[in-house]
Amino acid sequence: MTVTPQPDPADAGPDAARPGDALVKAGGIVFIVGAVATLATMAPLFLDVDPFPSYAWAVCMLMGVGFMISAAGVLRSAAAQRTAARASQA
Repeated sequence: MTVTPQPDPADAGPDAARPGDALVKAGGIVFIVGAVATLATMAPLFLDVDPFPSYAWAVCMLMGVGFMISAAGVLRSAAAQRTAARASQA
């Protein structure tokens, strides 16, 4: 039985998608949405107008969710690089 070697992600070129890249991009987008929501919900406090309802404050939690999604993407990328390094040494 022959084993076909897996292609090395480093040989794919600089623009090739790597494991975890999509999670980092999605996490960044979710984080930005949460940051904009945070700015929008904080503005009434400084502008002396009625504050937004509580569900608007819940949208601010997307900043943390986006950060966790991005962190998962970074961990997935690190795991793939570690696996590739082990495979190249064997």
